[in-house]
Amino acid sequence: MLSEQQNATKVLLSIKPEFANRIFSGEKRYEYRRAIFRRKDVKVVVVYASSPVCRVIGEFEITHIHEGTPDSIWQNTADYSGISRDRYRSYFSDKELGYAIEIGQHTLYSEPRNLQDAFGISRPPQSFAYLH
Repeated sequence: MLSEQQNATKVLLSIKPEFANRIFSGEKRYEYRRAIFRRKDVKVVVVYASSPVCRVIGEFEITHIHEGTPDSIWQNTADYSGISRDRYRSYFSDKELGYAIEIGQHTLYSEPRNLQDAFGISRPPQSFAYLH
């Protein structure tokens, strides 16, 4: 785990396995979101790789959260987006505002974890869940 962030507020994000893998390979340095957490003390994202993996596979430190129009965010993050422009535009198609979570130090767990066993959560969140 990220040793300096042990006591930081964490959120659990459901991320499609193809994008989660790109985060941990370093290819994807931004995680895009249509909505963002209200709490400002969130420093770490715990990654739940959605179906067919269905496991918590790692975590990353939040360096910065960019906010803006989808076009402006794309202009500033496209080189390390880990996603095609068409897929990005489709994701933000009905939004005037979007967010890009800038990914800092990341740790891929040596063994994927079951959501229930690791955090006592029975279902992955639709958007995100705060972890204690």
